[in-house]
Amino acid sequence: MVMTDSASVFPAREATPGVSGASDALITVEGAEMRLYGRVIWHDVRFSIQPGEFVAIVGPNGAGKSTLLKAILGLTPLSAGQITVLGRPAHRGATDVGYAPQRRHFEADVRIRGRDLVRLGLDGARWGLPLPFLDRERAREASRRVQEVIYLVGATAYADRPIGELSGGEQQRLLIAQALVTRPRILALDEPLDSLDLRNQQAVAEVIQRVSGETGAAVLLVTHDVNPVLRMLDRVVYIAGGQAEIGKPEDVITSETLSRLYGAPVEVLRTSDGRVAVIGQAGGVQGGLHGEY
Repeated sequence: MVMTDSASVFPAREATPGVSGASDALITVEGAEMRLYGRVIWHDVRFSIQPGEFVAIVGPNGAGKSTLLKAILGLTPLSAGQITVLGRPAHRGATDVGYAPQRRHFEADVRIRGRDLVRLGLDGARWGLPLPFLDRERAREASRRVQEVIYLVGATAYADRPIGELSGGEQQRLLIAQALVTRPRILALDEPLDSLDLRNQQAVAEVIQRVSGETGAAVLLVTHDVNPVLRMLDRVVYIAGGQAEIGKPEDVITSETLSRLYGAPVEVLRTSDGRVAVIGQAGGVQGGLHGEY
């Protein structure tokens, strides 16, 4: 199938009536608190995400980044506050939300084709055998959707190869395609760049940015290293010390803001090519802060 754009995958949506702002938000988080095993992970988290925004949830290991994403997906209940997704309380299985969990590693002997892996995003939860005559039209539509999202993420050349034979970057593109195949309005990605080399990190990040731009889907991406997507982001949600700060990257990832979040001296360094490094001063921050984020 030849495809020239993504319009048939993600048909144009009518704008929500009313003034642009919080009322149009796809996701609203209000006073959210999470306690696990008697410990407060984060509290009083507040933000909203608009259609088409590219937002990263960042912070050190163990800060609760993935936990926040799972709360938005309705997979982990809040201890306090509320989260609204597409006008409803956060709940499991929302078809307008595409989710790619932390990257799975497919061993070399996994023979399922990339195309079939993407198709599981549409019908992987169905029981029973298909009925050829009753399901023929549905099967054609499913095949069309699968082909279109494969094209959208740039995976056409290898979609018919066994997933276990593909590189990490190729596998990740197909997992993103699987999350897109239901035509979601929100794309939630948990560490999609983890374990990829720098070249593949950049390539996959560019795929995510293009998907957001072409489909209008809001992207919520968890990462421990913000650098591969830094120039692409509209905003960041930075979690540290049980708190969260939300805003443009250049406003949030600063020495002043992060020192306040961590409750200890923190220095943010910027290199000539725009990368950032967050460094805890001697005797200061614990918990894996040292390094790039």
